[in-house]
Amino acid sequence: MKKFTFTIALCSLFFSSCAQDHGPKIQDELGPKYIYETVVDGIDIPWGMTFLSATEMLVTEKSGILYHVLDGVKSEISGLPEIYVRGQGGLLDVTIAPDFETSKVIFFTASSSDGEAAGGHTALYRAKLEGTSLQDLKQLYKGEGNTKKGQHWGSRISFDAEGHLYFSIGDRGNREVNPQDTTRDGGKIYRLNQDGSIPTDNPFYYEKGSKQAIYSYGHRNPQGMLTHPETGAIWVHEHGPRGGDEINVIGAGKNYGWPTITYGINYSGTPITSDTDLPGLEQPLYYWLPSIAPSGMAFSTSDNYPNWKGNLLVGSLKFEYLERLVITDNEVKERHKVLEGVGRIRNIKQGPDGLLYLGVEGKGILKIIPQPPLN
Repeated sequence: MKKFTFTIALCSLFFSSCAQDHGPKIQDELGPKYIYETVVDGIDIPWGMTFLSATEMLVTEKSGILYHVLDGVKSEISGLPEIYVRGQGGLLDVTIAPDFETSKVIFFTASSSDGEAAGGHTALYRAKLEGTSLQDLKQLYKGEGNTKKGQHWGSRISFDAEGHLYFSIGDRGNREVNPQDTTRDGGKIYRLNQDGSIPTDNPFYYEKGSKQAIYSYGHRNPQGMLTHPETGAIWVHEHGPRGGDEINVIGAGKNYGWPTITYGINYSGTPITSDTDLPGLEQPLYYWLPSIAPSGMAFSTSDNYPNWKGNLLVGSLKFEYLERLVITDNEVKERHKVLEGVGRIRNIKQGPDGLLYLGVEGKGILKIIPQPPLN
């Protein structure tokens, strides 16, 4: 296998809080050097990945291919539903059930054109993996309100300690309506039981007209989600517009503000709102100015990278590096730039071996190895 070695905030003047960069300035990574190794190549946009074992994984290709990878050799898995590939949409995240060793159940999200209206929306699926085929495929949830817009499908998946499944759907390019309306899909984090039923303690379960599966709302386009390894809380990050990418800790029934409050502006440079904080709306744990276009995130918890233990790693699509965030008491204290120029990082996972794996557009799956290599 081939090995490689390897601001100013953009705000309009009405944002007095944006007169300078927010939070700690990013630093170049110091200390131990790292190399990366290509473990799976030939995947254009490796959107999601999950480990089945130390040597086996599943990887989604956004164009609509699910790969089974064993010792670096990939083969296509059959039995997917029809994937509605449009804009940012396609085959998205994939993960295994907590009891995968016995159940062989996987979950994945994808863009779907199911429904009467033209266009598509994000859907969540469950299936049983048998060899290189999917059996007993079931659509557990699909956003209503199909649209031909190509942006903001989300979507990531995670589980809490009780086994509830969380997944995200972006606002689908309709920020004026979807994120703040609990009767509509889009701009939400959803919570289901693994069979697709809806927990009766969901915050909007008994609220007439609301989507019972919604757990939180007021989101723009969450493309990172994980369960905190110590607290068990669900963390997400989401794309802002021009500025205002956010990290949020998700709470039941909470409103994360988009677009009523935001630290970002329109791509044209015009304001979205002058409000960055209002009563009843949640503040992010952290926000980026300027935007880094975050995708995928993982906590480093192993001893393989001693300087990184307990740190949050986030991929940057825009600047093509891995960002390492040192967080203490839910406050970002340091930011470090790792693997600068590696490419558009779409996803990051910690493997069973404790090493970090990156899904990089145009390259495939890369493994970060401390240098000198581990014994």
